Amino acid sequence: MNSLFVFNIGALVTNDPGRGGLLGVVQEGAVAIIDGVIDWVGPEADTPADYGDLLRLDAGGAAVLPGFVDPHTHLVFAGDRSDEFARRLRGESYEEILAAGGGILSTVEATRSASEDELYEAATERVWRMLANGTTTVEVKSGYGLDVATEEKMLRVVARLEESLPIDVVPTFLGAHVLPAEYREDRNAYVELVCGEMLDACGPLARFCDVFSDEAAFTVDETRRILEAAKERGLDARVHADQLGRVGAAHLAADLSAASADHLDHATDEDLLTMRAAGTVAVLLPAVSFSMRLPYPDGRRVWDSGVTVALATDCNPGTAYVESMPFVVALAALNMGLTPDEAVWAATRGSARSLKLDDRGHLVRDAVADLVILDAPTHLHIPYRPDADLVAAVVKSGVVL
Repeated sequence: MNSLFVFNIGALVTNDPGRGGLLGVVQEGAVAIIDGVIDWVGPEADTPADYGDLLRLDAGGAAVLPGFVDPHTHLVFAGDRSDEFARRLRGESYEEILAAGGGILSTVEATRSASEDELYEAATERVWRMLANGTTTVEVKSGYGLDVATEEKMLRVVARLEESLPIDVVPTFLGAHVLPAEYREDRNAYVELVCGEMLDACGPLARFCDVFSDEAAFTVDETRRILEAAKERGLDARVHADQLGRVGAAHLAADLSAASADHLDHATDEDLLTMRAAGTVAVLLPAVSFSMRLPYPDGRRVWDSGVTVALATDCNPGTAYVESMPFVVALAALNMGLTPDEAVWAATRGSARSLKLDDRGHLVRDAVADLVILDAPTHLHIPYRPDADLVAAVVKSGVVL
């Protein structure tokens, strides 16, 4: 029985709108957990007598917040692209590297060659580091296979991560990441492969289908075809949208009622309003701008549009080898125009909404008992001390990791 009473909390971030303010902060709070879910939250002085027999965890007056939800990662991969990173620092663009056979295609080659066990072992190490940084739910995409066998292999690895590690893993099929080299002369044949044999094999292993819809990847029309084929197989849609230029992908995501449109570096105000009306969440990825030394998307504009905002690491071997959600929160507050409160909300409640997971990202009765205890008196220390290891403890479904 995963039951626990967490007490002596300095500032408890609940994300409960009924408690006032964006974060619903409870001062001098406590949390009671029964069977891995939250049974009671409130000021410690108001604790009911029912919880006297629970295992007790003293937070030491520190801040406590919901476990981070990372809704956009590519953490199953093989190979190393540090040389490409150095090439970008010397001035080569992402598009130039991709056109020369680098970028995603180099990772595809390495991932195709790696065994399932090799991919699993490497991904496991990354997941443990994510857990140590307070991530308790993570979305993981395929997309470095670009053939049926490797895409299916990657999703089997994702399933093994979910089964073997103390983290919730949400699998996403991303067969339409970029066009593989062997299909450069026949784009339509590859789109047909994704819509048919690849989705038949990979769809049962995934919760979502994503498409990289941009200038260097798939057109809006191709994206629509793929996502509609995925919908027929029961998969919800996500879209890599308008990262390198505006192609109308964010508008398409809204038109298809996609769960999320991610990146959005070039999305317009009209795109954002359309997303808001459709309930499509905007997933912002500040670590990509940081790593690639590109202008940051205007997080202030996105938030003020009224669309739901989420944050993610985009952990991948090329454009953002970042595993820490606290670092992403700091980047969003320091460089994207979000307030610290907004950035924390987006990395917890907003991210959970982007994955259609209403049972997490907030500390309320009946929510999954995922908590992060900071080595700090308040969540404000996350952007205030961006280089610090502030995660003192992680509670996953009521178990202290």
